[in-house]
Amino acid sequence: MTKYKRGGVEIIIKNLQSELPIRPAKIKNLVRKILKGERVKKTGWINICFVDNPVIRKFNAKFLKSDKTTDVLAFNSGNGKLILADIMISTDKAIEHARRFKTTGGDELLLYVAHGILHLLGFNDHSKTQIKMMRKKESQYVDR
Repeated sequence: MTKYKRGGVEIIIKNLQSELPIRPAKIKNLVRKILKGERVKKTGWINICFVDNPVIRKFNAKFLKSDKTTDVLAFNSGNGKLILADIMISTDKAIEHARRFKTTGGDELLLYVAHGILHLLGFNDHSKTQIKMMRKKESQYVDR
């Protein structure tokens, strides 16, 4: 069994696409900012993987039984004291949404990272109230 330092979360970035540049330092800083802001004392790791639409669609179909593309998938297999998490982010969706919302792909990626981390921490977006709370939290942490 791997032992983790108390309060330490390792952040692992994997880039499996070539359409959009990834800024690992900025992403890790954002994750740390959210974990600190939400007073997370857990240990473990968070693996953030940047993929294209076909890959995220495959995982969405396999794990969530939804055969469509999405922007973010977040999975936490840890327990109450551990975060053992994977976040998948579609860079294709980030590019698409950046065009639609007149922002940058990089800004969209940061928004998706924040969204995924918030899901891992227990925030949901199933109701209008939950969506409003998620958007508020995302805006709080993502500098635009």
